[in-house]
Amino acid sequence: MRLRPARPDEEEALSRLCLKSKAYWGYDAAFMAAVSPYLKVTSQAIEAGFTTVAETGEGTLLGVCQIEPGGEHGSLDLLFVAPEAIGTGAGRALFEHAKQQLRAKGETVMTILSDPYAEPAYLHMGAKRVEMRPSDVFEGRKLPWLEVAL
Repeated sequence: MRLRPARPDEEEALSRLCLKSKAYWGYDAAFMAAVSPYLKVTSQAIEAGFTTVAETGEGTLLGVCQIEPGGEHGSLDLLFVAPEAIGTGAGRALFEHAKQQLRAKGETVMTILSDPYAEPAYLHMGAKRVEMRPSDVFEGRKLPWLEVAL
């Protein structure tokens, strides 16, 4: 497995990987349609160097992460692993890379608005839950807000 910057021509493939990864948890079609606009890898983030890909030596996509520096508290906007790559270390490698990227930009904390199913993995990698925050998509749904000291 190797990590590399995302390429501009991968925006659609990486966004599909995000949706496939999210659907792994059994969300229904209506849920997936509602969240799909929020699970897109953006050309702006790719061009800024904020999007990283994990892939096999043969070039098969394993996962993607996207950060957003914020001045002092940067965020991990996306971290998705292809279902067939769960448990391979791709998620941890992307998580650690995101931390390094944000630290290099002078950030002291990485924030994560997590899916409830992803929270245990983030906690295992050293994140701490700060609070539950309202979802931007579904009224009444709360999501874990996590932080990682950098």
